[in-house]
Amino acid sequence: MTDATARLSTTLQDRYRIERELGAGGMATVYLAHDLRHDRKVALKVLRPELSAILGAERFLAEIRTTANLQHPHILGLFDSGQAAGLVYYVMPYVEGESLRDRLKREHQLPVDDAVRIAREVADALSYAHQHGVIHRDIKPENILLHGAHALVADFGIALAVSRTDGGTRMTETGMSIGTPHYMAPEQAMGEKEITPKADVYALGCVLYEMLTGEPPFTGATAQAIIARVMTEEPRSLTLQRKSIPPHVEAAVEHALAKLPADRFATAAEFSEALAHPERFTAHSRRTETNLPRRVLPRAAGLVAAAIGGALLWMWLAPRTRENPRQLVRFGIELPRDVAPVGATGTTIEFSPDGSRIVYVGRAPAGQRLYTRGLDQIDPVAIAGTDGGILPFFSHDGQWIGFRQGSRLVKAAFAGGPVTPVCDVTGETYGATWTAGDTILFGSDSGLMDVPAAGGRARVVAKPDSGEAFRWPDVLPGDRNVLFAIFGRGGLHLAVLDRRTGKVKRLQQSGGYPRYVTAGYVVVSDPSGIVSAVPFDANRLEVTGASVPMTDKLQTNVDGDRNLGVSGAGDVAYQASPTAGRRFVLVDRSGVSRDAGLDTALYFAPRLSPDGHHVAVSRWTDINQISRDVWILDLLQHTRTRLTFDTSAGWPVWTPDGRRIAYQRAKSVYWIPSDGSGAPDSLPTPAGQWFPAVFDPTGHTLLYHGIAAQGAKAEIGALTVGGGAAAPQRVLASGGFHNYNPSFSPDGRWVAYVSDESGRFEVYVRPYPGPGGRWQVSLAGGTEPIWSATGREIFYRNGDSVMTATVRTTGAFEVGVRTFLFEGPYHTVPNGIRDYDVTRDGRTFVMLQPVQGVAQSVFVTLNWFDQLGRKR
Repeated sequence: MTDATARLSTTLQDRYRIERELGAGGMATVYLAHDLRHDRKVALKVLRPELSAILGAERFLAEIRTTANLQHPHILGLFDSGQAAGLVYYVMPYVEGESLRDRLKREHQLPVDDAVRIAREVADALSYAHQHGVIHRDIKPENILLHGAHALVADFGIALAVSRTDGGTRMTETGMSIGTPHYMAPEQAMGEKEITPKADVYALGCVLYEMLTGEPPFTGATAQAIIARVMTEEPRSLTLQRKSIPPHVEAAVEHALAKLPADRFATAAEFSEALAHPERFTAHSRRTETNLPRRVLPRAAGLVAAAIGGALLWMWLAPRTRENPRQLVRFGIELPRDVAPVGATGTTIEFSPDGSRIVYVGRAPAGQRLYTRGLDQIDPVAIAGTDGGILPFFSHDGQWIGFRQGSRLVKAAFAGGPVTPVCDVTGETYGATWTAGDTILFGSDSGLMDVPAAGGRARVVAKPDSGEAFRWPDVLPGDRNVLFAIFGRGGLHLAVLDRRTGKVKRLQQSGGYPRYVTAGYVVVSDPSGIVSAVPFDANRLEVTGASVPMTDKLQTNVDGDRNLGVSGAGDVAYQASPTAGRRFVLVDRSGVSRDAGLDTALYFAPRLSPDGHHVAVSRWTDINQISRDVWILDLLQHTRTRLTFDTSAGWPVWTPDGRRIAYQRAKSVYWIPSDGSGAPDSLPTPAGQWFPAVFDPTGHTLLYHGIAAQGAKAEIGALTVGGGAAAPQRVLASGGFHNYNPSFSPDGRWVAYVSDESGRFEVYVRPYPGPGGRWQVSLAGGTEPIWSATGREIFYRNGDSVMTATVRTTGAFEVGVRTFLFEGPYHTVPNGIRDYDVTRDGRTFVMLQPVQGVAQSVFVTLNWFDQLGRKR
């Protein structure tokens, strides 16, 4: 039992006792549990965290609960569902018996009558579900349980949730589909957005075919081969393989397996009827009516198959033309933990020149080695002789793989063979490229070096200025010019080396790890983890337009090294930051939450705009917290805009009119137009480290908090803005205690704040600007106060709990009832600065929910530049 599951077991101990694991798949892990309230065995399924992050846990649960209304004798029902210990679970009956897969493993082929009966029972379940708007999408022997010799179809819940949540839409838009290749309908394998009930009919035809013959209609050595056969071949005749199969059963199966949905049964019920009534459906009548020829689909350029847990992504790729751009494909490759990519140490992922596979630096028993994985394969394969290898790069023709091993640059034939030394190297090595003329160029501490691929002594071909380093060379078409990045005090900038003259042309374009793609772009990344495409003329050696972001979750380190691979065609593979970050959820006063529809990143300190339509938020660029900036998120359009480009900006605060945002930059306070139309201006805070906190209702006074010197107590200050600079004033000096997190009342007459004067942090209120006394609002600890828009409530946090206290501000200040609202696994900032916000009506809380990332995944994007060309 994992730590997470152990926490779940503890959380649910008053309702379920988890006994043992029954199995694990791509969607969920299944446990045998005892329902304590009803004294019965149940199957408790725990959704994989990354899947719940994609789908949205709350919306998933809202949709899966409707599965309880699917009451059918051949559908496995739903008992319960919920969220606990950060995990999403749902509870179904525990079926004493076996799955159809178990029986097929034991018997190989089933008696014809048994096979037809099981198929008809499944068809009956599908027909009922389809009438209620639910498509299963993953009918296979594993999802058909046998109880008392009768069939029960399982996992309708996941299909329903995926098809109805926004996460399901996002999965479809990125080409991801739930299914297993042996049972996928052609339209599902091609990534069609709209999947109809006829996909389930096709899958059931595959299952019946397997029950009768012992294997599915189409098999192959690789996933690519299976899908290719699905698209281009007809299944072998059933009666030629097993003479006892009645002709009408063969005809019904063939009809269910038609390539085009229009040529299949209109409903699962029709399929069932055809199996039961031979007089109504014969092989002759089927072939006459449909006249279905052997179809060979014309788009046969290639297929991509990848594993994300047990669910597979399949997309049919066609040759690109301006009129027929290939479809965008994004998917994740979850690699086994023992061979997963290591941390970002140099360039650790490389595409083969034809784009069919990747090579990466992965873990090994003795440290690390190189692995290769075809995009149409499930498992990675270690490359012999590469123990300790880093920095992989391919020869121009793809026949050789070069890499650094110890203090040498070496090469090996990719098809297999001994490792051959190329040259000795000293110091660090930063990227390498192999020209068509068989010269290897690489970045080093001395500059750009080159060496014959056959072996020899490396020489310096371009030497950097003092304080600079030349990194990540990439030879451009024609072999004459080499694109690379200059790493120095000014950051990362692109440059080009002319190999004939030795001259270096510096480009006015920032970015690291440049890789030229034939579409006329250079793919670059920055230390913050953002990958962009920059229009580039390889003849004039000039940047020709503004960069276009591709992704912003690349794992990097402080030196700018990155786990990124780019093919010449522009396909991208990268390892994301190991922590996915935090997602925005909207929580009502009773604790019911829903996904805000925004992306997941390392967000903190959200602040709602005065109109409630936007959120200003701080965002770390990666898990190492190398840099941060302020972003504006649109709650209506679900878009985001980067507001600052300081790499040290955070803690945003809106002015009351919404026109400006104050934020911390380095250790001082700045402000900037919220639409990004102007440059930031500094505000006159004293020496120290200060954070903006809140504007008064007029927008003329900004309260800030922080420390005057290292080791000092936190204090609150005020400064006048907008009407001419004024010296900052101390509102609450330390007095030997920490005072911070001020929040203005709506009328500007009162300030709520946090102090540890009692020995623990509590929320207090003082009149502003004073003088006057103070009143304690919280009783058993309190932080992060915020006034309601009515001025009659103060919200605050106590650990994981969100509280509210009613207050009266007319006449003397008075605290009324303190009420617990909700609690949850929502993020808090270690220094106690407010990490949530409340809508003006006081009914909805904007919270940040941590999302666990997948450190062992490589994410692949194919055909992205085809879509860019379409937009242009």
